[in-house]
Amino acid sequence: MAPGDVIRIEIWRQPEFSGDFDIATDGTIRHPLYQQVRVAGIPLSQASVRLRGFLSGFVEDPQFVVTPLVRVAIGGEVRQPNLYNLRPEISITEALAGAGGPTAEGRLDRVHLIRDGAELTLDLTRPDAQHTHEAVQSGDQIIVERRRNVWREYIAPAASITGATAAIISAIVRARN
Repeated sequence: MAPGDVIRIEIWRQPEFSGDFDIATDGTIRHPLYQQVRVAGIPLSQASVRLRGFLSGFVEDPQFVVTPLVRVAIGGEVRQPNLYNLRPEISITEALAGAGGPTAEGRLDRVHLIRDGAELTLDLTRPDAQHTHEAVQSGDQIIVERRRNVWREYIAPAASITGATAAIISAIVRARN
């Protein structure tokens, strides 16, 4: 877990202590109660031990589940572009499915994965393609490219400009007569 990620804490029969909480830049949990518990940069098992010690001051023998969540931005031609908090074992294809999948204009053969400043173009139409089943990582950006449409991008604008030019010329000719 790193600053900017999210930690889900679910405490049995204690909904007031449960929820999804951001990890602050100093590595602590961004919540008035949990703000003294540092969880960034340590294994999940150690974070659980720290949380158990902290919660023991409020709840006798706390029974809880801690789930790390990573922030992933999914955009482009998907039905529900957004910033998602996902479990780290979710694959790139599962993350796209969770965002509603591609729109009718989306190209699954041109999916851009931006990770740690590097950009990869993935072809998710091939199940054997590299990175298809790779797990998401904190800070990933997944962008589905738009399918090119010659009519929409070239012919329609050219026809519009031609029509406008013809209308201006017609108005000039009428004005002279």
